[in-house]
Amino acid sequence: MKFYNRIIYSSLFSHLEKRQITVLTGMRRTGKTTLVKQLLKDSKIDQQFYFDLERMDNRALFSEDNYESIIYALTQRGADFSKKVIIGIDEIQLVPNLPSVLKYLYDTYDIKFIVTGSSAYYMKNMFSESLAGRKKLFEIYPLNFTELLSFNGVSVSDIPLDSTGKFVKAEYERLKSHYETYIKYGGFPEVVLSPAIDDKNDMIQDIISSYINFDISMLSDIRNPSNLYKLIKLLSVRIGTKLDIAKLTSISGISRPTVENYLDLLEQTYMIRTIPVLSDSPDREITKAKKIYFLDNGIASISGDAGSGAMFENAVFNQLHHKGAVSYYQLKSGKEIDFILDKQVCYEIKETATEGDLRNLLSMAQKLNIEECHVIGRHPVKLFEGFIWGGFIR
Repeated sequence: MKFYNRIIYSSLFSHLEKRQITVLTGMRRTGKTTLVKQLLKDSKIDQQFYFDLERMDNRALFSEDNYESIIYALTQRGADFSKKVIIGIDEIQLVPNLPSVLKYLYDTYDIKFIVTGSSAYYMKNMFSESLAGRKKLFEIYPLNFTELLSFNGVSVSDIPLDSTGKFVKAEYERLKSHYETYIKYGGFPEVVLSPAIDDKNDMIQDIISSYINFDISMLSDIRNPSNLYKLIKLLSVRIGTKLDIAKLTSISGISRPTVENYLDLLEQTYMIRTIPVLSDSPDREITKAKKIYFLDNGIASISGDAGSGAMFENAVFNQLHHKGAVSYYQLKSGKEIDFILDKQVCYEIKETATEGDLRNLLSMAQKLNIEECHVIGRHPVKLFEGFIWGGFIR
C-alpha cells in the first residue's frame, strides 16, 4: 500500500526516539492508522506489534485485570521484554482502563507505545491524568490543501504567510481546480484519493454515519442519534455565524441542555471548532458568542444548503487554524473582522474581493492596533496590494 506523506509525519518520526508514548488523536478516518503503521515500518526497533482495538480479541487482551497477563500473552507471541519493544495500538478509547495499563507497562518495561484515539476529551483529560509526563499528543486533522495537492501528485513548495500576497497567474491556473475540489469535498484521505464525484459524496456520508453510530455511541450515551445528525445539518448552514443555542433549540426541538451537550461532544471529537471573539473593548463588542466552523469542508457540505461564500470561509478557516490561534472581532453595529491570527494579523474573506474590502478591514483593525491586514479571495477578478488568493495559503 502506498504511503502518502503527511506534514506532521516528520514530527511523529522524530518522536519515535523519545521514551514518551506517542499519542495520535483526531476524527475517524483522518489517517491515524496509516501513520501508526508507517511509524512501525520506519522504526529501528526490531520487535514490533500492532493491535486494533476494534477487534474483540485485542480488546480482551488489554482488558486483563492482571497486567502481567498481557506481558505473558505477548511473550507467547514471541516478544522478548529483556530488549526494547515497540507496540502500536489503535482506538484506545475502546478499552476504558487502558491508560492505567499503559502506565504500568511503560513504567515496568522498555516499551515504546504509539497509540491512537478519536476523542479529544478522553485523550486530553482522562488520559493525561494517569500519564502525566509520559506522553505527547499529536492532533491529526483531515488533509490541508498542501497535502491534498501532494496526494494528487501535484508538486508545490511551502509559502510563508507573509509571501502569499504575490500572485502568479500560472500557479493560479495550475492549482485552481484542486482548490475548488478542496472547498467542496474537504480533506479526508480516502475522499481525496477517489476520482469519482459520486464516490466522494458516498464516502462523506459514510464517514458521518460511522462517526455517529460508532465513535459517538462509544463515547456518550446518545439515545437518539437522529437528533445529533439533525443538529449537524443545522450547524452546516450556520458556518461562520455566531452560535445561537436558543435558536438551535427552537428549530431542532431538542432541549437546550441536550443541544449544549451535543455541541461540546462535536467539538471534542473533532467535528466542529468554535472560535472566540477577540475582546478589546467589552462595552463595544459582543464578547460571549463564538463562531462555528467545521474541521472538514466535505462534512460541512452535508446539508447541501451551505452557501458558496460560507464554504469558502470554512476552507480558509481550515487553512489558517493549522498556523495559530484564530479569533474574530465584531462590534455591536455588526461590522466584523472574519479572522485574526495570533492577535497579530487580520483577514477578511470574500469570494470576489475589492480594494474597498481592504479599506474597511484596515479601519476596523485600527481599533485593535493591528497593522497587518489582508483580504483573502476565491476569484482573483482584481488584484491589489493586500489581496491573497485562497489557494496560496498552505
